[in-house]
Amino acid sequence: MAWLSEILVSALILIGALFLFVGSFGLVKLPDIMRRLHAPTKSTTLGIGALLIASMLYFALLQDAPSLHELVITVFLFLTAPITAHMISKAHILRNIALQQSLPAPPGEEGWATLDRVGPDDDPPPGAGAGAGAPK
Repeated sequence: MAWLSEILVSALILIGALFLFVGSFGLVKLPDIMRRLHAPTKSTTLGIGALLIASMLYFALLQDAPSLHELVITVFLFLTAPITAHMISKAHILRNIALQQSLPAPPGEEGWATLDRVGPDDDPPPGAGAGAGAPK
């Protein structure tokens, strides 16, 4: 039974290392920041998650010293990595760095960054001025 646990832990370590390599390679080799965001947030997160789960299984199954620290770190990583990538991409869009030309037309009257208005006039929409939301 111990050999099966060792195979499982070894497989998770190899899978984690492969995902980490692909994520790091993509971070270095992809041409712009919007493409580079996907490598660390997708594959590197899965790689670290696989390594942490392998560590948790190793200590629980082979060393008889279960620890939930790795599980807490994995959950925290899976929750924070997408939010971080979203905030970085949002900041990049708000800075208008040569991205506006490559985006398709936005569906409404607001730009993709939702703080930018599309069109020649910069007037706020009706009801967005002083007193908006006040009971009538």
